[in-house]
Order: sequence, then C-alpha cells, then structure tokens
Amino acid sequence: MAEIVHDATVVFCNRFIDRRSRTHDQMVQAARSGKQNIAEGSMASGTSKKTELKLMGVARASLEELLVDYQDYLRQHGLALWDKDDPKAMQVRKLCYQKDKSYRTYSTYFEDCSPDVAANTAICLIHQTNYLLDQQLRMLEQQFLKEGGFSERLYQARSEMRPRIRR
Repeated sequence: MAEIVHDATVVFCNRFIDRRSRTHDQMVQAARSGKQNIAEGSMASGTSKKTELKLMGVARASLEELLVDYQDYLRQHGLALWDKDDPKAMQVRKLCYQKDKSYRTYSTYFEDCSPDVAANTAICLIHQTNYLLDQQLRMLEQQFLKEGGFSERLYQARSEMRPRIRR
C-alpha cells in the first residue's frame, strides 16, 4: 500500500502542484519516506525488533504528515474532504480487496480525475496504509515485550550456555 501511496503522490504532485514548490518536494519525500522506512524496517526485522519498530514508527509519522498535506490541499483550494462513509470513499476503499493490486488499480483516480477526487483517493489510501501499519506496530510491540529483541535473546542464550561450559 505504501508503494501505491508513493506512486500516486508523485503523479498527484506532478499534475496539481508546481514542481518547483517546496510542497511538491515535501509531499513526494514524505510518501517516499513512508515506503522506504517500511522496507528498511522489514529488512532489519531479523536482527533488531527495536530498529524495526523505530522505522515502522518513522514510516507511520511520514504518512501522517502526507495525510495532513492532502487535507491542507483540499482546504486551501476550497475542495470538499470526503467523509469516510461517502459512497466515493467506500468505492475507493473496496479496491484494496482486489488481488494483485498496484498503482494501476487506482491510476485513473490520479491520472484522469479532478484534484479533489485524486486528493481524496490519496487520503483513503493513506488511511488504509496507516491502519495496516498500526496493526503491524501493535504486533511488533507485543512480540518485543514477549520475546525481547535480538540482543536480549543472545544474552539469554549466552546465560543459559555458561553453566554448561563451566562443568
């Protein structure tokens, strides 16, 4: 989902925000940060739950910043923010259940529609991505509390081996 948000944000910004503006750069970078920190956190998961948790938290914060940018865009341009139960929002949200979804699943909302539809679609996608990240963060926190991190497990293994080595 974060990759879809990133790709959609690049298209949105290129279509509706001056490429030389700071807002354009900040929105694209926030979307990229969300995607990249998820990927980096996943790579760190084998060795450091603490690092994974931190990077997932950074991803979540970046996506929250992006969400506010889209909401600001709508407000500053006098465009309506869809309610979560708006039929258009529900139509977008249902697309997440499609098998093999990608940016192409949502591309018409960003490439062919008006800025209000594109921004609201991005907001729906960010909410979905944040929901998934929140679920993952809760699971990681529980795992960390239950099992500890890599360093704690190594210490435990060393502590258990010491009595056997001394015999």
